[in-house]
Amino acid sequence: MIDNKRELEREELYKSIWKIAEELRGSVDGWDFKSYVIGMMFYRYISENITAYINKGEHEDGNASFDYADLTDEVAEEARKGLVEEKGFFILPSELFCNVRKNAKNDKNLNETLEKVFRHIEESAKGSVSESDFTGLFDDIDVNSNKLGSTVEKKNEKLVEILNAIGEMKLGNYQDNSIDAFGDAYEFLMGMYASNAGKSGGEYYTPQEVSELLTRLATVGKTEVNKVYDPACGSGSLLLKAIKVLGKDNIKQGFYGQEKNITTYNLCRINMFLHDVDFDKFNIACDDTLTNPQHWDDEPFDVIVSNPPYSIKWKGDDDILLINDERFSPAGVLAPKSKADLAFVMHMISWLSTNGTASIVCFPGIMYRGGAEQKIREYLVNNNFVDCIIQLPDNLFFGTSIATCIMVLKKSKKDTGILFIDASKEFLKVTNNNKLTDANISNIVNMFTNKEDIEHVCRLVTYEEVKENKYNLSVSTYVEKEDTREVIDIKELNSKINEIVKRENELRLAIDKIIEEIEG
Repeated sequence: MIDNKRELEREELYKSIWKIAEELRGSVDGWDFKSYVIGMMFYRYISENITAYINKGEHEDGNASFDYADLTDEVAEEARKGLVEEKGFFILPSELFCNVRKNAKNDKNLNETLEKVFRHIEESAKGSVSESDFTGLFDDIDVNSNKLGSTVEKKNEKLVEILNAIGEMKLGNYQDNSIDAFGDAYEFLMGMYASNAGKSGGEYYTPQEVSELLTRLATVGKTEVNKVYDPACGSGSLLLKAIKVLGKDNIKQGFYGQEKNITTYNLCRINMFLHDVDFDKFNIACDDTLTNPQHWDDEPFDVIVSNPPYSIKWKGDDDILLINDERFSPAGVLAPKSKADLAFVMHMISWLSTNGTASIVCFPGIMYRGGAEQKIREYLVNNNFVDCIIQLPDNLFFGTSIATCIMVLKKSKKDTGILFIDASKEFLKVTNNNKLTDANISNIVNMFTNKEDIEHVCRLVTYEEVKENKYNLSVSTYVEKEDTREVIDIKELNSKINEIVKRENELRLAIDKIIEEIEG
């Protein structure tokens, strides 16, 4: 049974997005449209965030009628320095989403107003420790684009429509929502415009349920951790699931991630703010994780959760320096140039803390292919890093119907066995995709925790058996599929066949007799 509250929140979100899509149809293409929706949602919520923060302080001091949105800019300026130090940014009352929206219809220069507001928000962090977190956050929202209209008037009409649609979204307090609104918005928008966006280069958005499963697997037995890391963090949904699972206060030193795509990098930073993660508690970098990792000074990490891009190309042995990189050199080989999957795995095991756990979505092929990939699996198994391999149902991810797997890695295992779980039947069919329910997630986590053999479902396999199978880590090698074919009673079948043959002969004789009489 799927959480009804969660589905209702999603339905409300999707209706709101679809409404905006209808209003912009024919003028703004899908990928650009995504940026307007998410950018404006961020503008609304960051405005509400700072307003709620200021109002709470005033109300606690006894000023019950105070509302920051009603304050003059001149008076508000006095608090700028302190708010930047505390919140990492500053917004003037006149530039809050609610006030800009209120005046939008009568603002003949609305596009210029919004451009100025976005610039002011980013500039408010300049010279502070939060500067890198705010730089370029609104770059993807082009309020002067001709796609919005051929004239300023037409552009502004569209912008008014977007502001009103975002303002009317009834999502309550963002932090109280059981869904990741921004991540779900991103997923839904990709679904609407899949033909030209969202699945290039093997990149697939991680559904919220899969994110939760990965995080729960990586945090089994943990009530608090120092650092959470995702080397291919996308919109940040995996990082943020740790808040839902452990609680924000139990992640002591914060969230770390790296993302190559500038759009999703911006989205990840936005998502951090909207989950009320303080600017000094996250560090998201934009660069290629495999060739230019940005968190050398921050590793190792206690929890690593990731859905790296499937089988993308990378430099591999074209770059002679990489074989000497301390992340990759222990295996003695590099992942193939055409398939970087195990390069990400090697990166993650290198940066995993001694008592940490890494939970990684993997393409099934890396579990059984030969060559360099087999050598890397040999390294991982011989060093007792592989804790569990889980076969997931197919059709979980938007943009691909393939069945994916999860690899769980640890550096301080208590035994040398590897648990193999066939979770391919743990799903609920929902529209065009399969979905993990709360019950499915709990079943998988319980099997992972208990490590008990269950016929046709899970099996704890010895190191020796894996070695005998030439380090094949495919679940189907170790967990026998249940034979669901109908059992046939051969004697009964032969009896039926004999009856059919007998009847056939009787019919043939009858037909021959009729023919004789006709010809007679």
